[in-house]
Amino acid sequence: MAEHTEHHIVPIKVYIAVFLALMVFTAITVAVASFPLENIWGPLNIIVALTVAVIKATLVILYFMHVRYSSRLTQVIIVAGIFWLLVLLLFTLADYASRSGWPTPLAQ
Repeated sequence: MAEHTEHHIVPIKVYIAVFLALMVFTAITVAVASFPLENIWGPLNIIVALTVAVIKATLVILYFMHVRYSSRLTQVIIVAGIFWLLVLLLFTLADYASRSGWPTPLAQ
């Protein structure tokens, strides 16, 4: 018994729009890296860079890996993987924060 799977054909306009968005976010990343935003408001460079990186990764996952048009099971697996990554990062940061003797930003 052959299994029938439906394929979604993505218009070329979507790929061009996603590519242009990725180029704009890359330009934002380069621009932010060239300005010392730490003087304005703490670690703003890192916050902006990570936000842009998450947006770019989301665009790549949704459109170039075709997760947006995939089955619900694939989407659930992707979300579960991201959740597991966040759990591991949270435990790593909790372990790091609980250790004594590490240099702190105020001690430098």
